[in-house]
Amino acid sequence: MQLYGAKQLADGMRTVRKNTILIAEDIPEKDYGYRPSPESRSVKETLVHIASLWRFDRLVHEEQHLASLEGFDFGALFKRAETEEQLLRSKTDIVGLLKTQGDRWCQWVEGLSEALLSEQVRQPGGALKSRFEMLIGTKDHEMHHRGQLMVMERMLGIVPHLTRSRQASRAAATKHAS
Repeated sequence: MQLYGAKQLADGMRTVRKNTILIAEDIPEKDYGYRPSPESRSVKETLVHIASLWRFDRLVHEEQHLASLEGFDFGALFKRAETEEQLLRSKTDIVGLLKTQGDRWCQWVEGLSEALLSEQVRQPGGALKSRFEMLIGTKDHEMHHRGQLMVMERMLGIVPHLTRSRQASRAAATKHAS
């Protein structure tokens, strides 16, 4: 019995991406340039970074089907990502990118075989991780950045949607109990 596989990962990522999109929609476009400190990514850059995470997975697990990341040119990957983050895009474009790229990643993951997902990939330093574990890392990576975005929302005076939802549930429960 398989409790958690490609389908469950894709379904979980759909939930994560749905919440990321809600944050992107909640933040006014005028605040997309906001950065909490000079060296941090702006809201826009963070959202574009999230939207482009799938490229690494496709490159490593499909296009180049790498068995090892030792010697992988992460610098070139980071440079390409930084260039992508700097492109001029509207809020509508970024939300659209989050939707299309998220859907593309989930559909791709659902189509991966169990044999491929169980393959081991040597990490820098020699440790081994399955491709499946690495893909879970992509979901975790997005959740990390989504947490940053929620802090940025607070700094901008926006109550995050998850908090608003929890507050509405509490208010409804209190009203129902009265």
